[in-house]
Amino acid sequence: MARFDTAFDAAGIEPNTAYEILPAGKYRAQIVESEMRVTKNGMGKYLWLMLDILEGPQQGRKVFDQLNLVNANPTTVEIAQRTLSAICHATGKLQVNDSEELHLIPMTIQVGVKPPKDGYGERNTIRYLVPEAPAQATSPRPAATQSASAPPQSAPARPATAPWNRKS
Repeated sequence: MARFDTAFDAAGIEPNTAYEILPAGKYRAQIVESEMRVTKNGMGKYLWLMLDILEGPQQGRKVFDQLNLVNANPTTVEIAQRTLSAICHATGKLQVNDSEELHLIPMTIQVGVKPPKDGYGERNTIRYLVPEAPAQATSPRPAATQSASAPPQSAPARPATAPWNRKS
């Protein structure tokens, strides 16, 4: 038995409700918490992330992700490293020593919904969207829309003074 010092009155406090997944779509979000955790089998570690949705009707909602950075399966580790790289690119922090360096930096994420499987209900998936590179000042390359029978176009001639075109 646990006796309270004062009576608890639940009338003025919103109760917890069942966890509802976010609808699929693009969201502005930021990482607000992160920590390395040990996997259930104790053989690996994953980076656990909590993100806040920053805008729109879902503002204030949370979504979670985990990246299996230490795992016996090299493919699992590669996927986690690629995801961490996407987060770094999305936040503009390409070299980090601590996951906290990625906190509170707005980015765009793509949330998906994974159907129920193995006794678990549906869940959210997250893709971190890397911003497109700014447009270059040089003229764009021709689109690769030529038919297979069309002859390839040659590249414009480079000035003879360009370092990659000098003859020794």
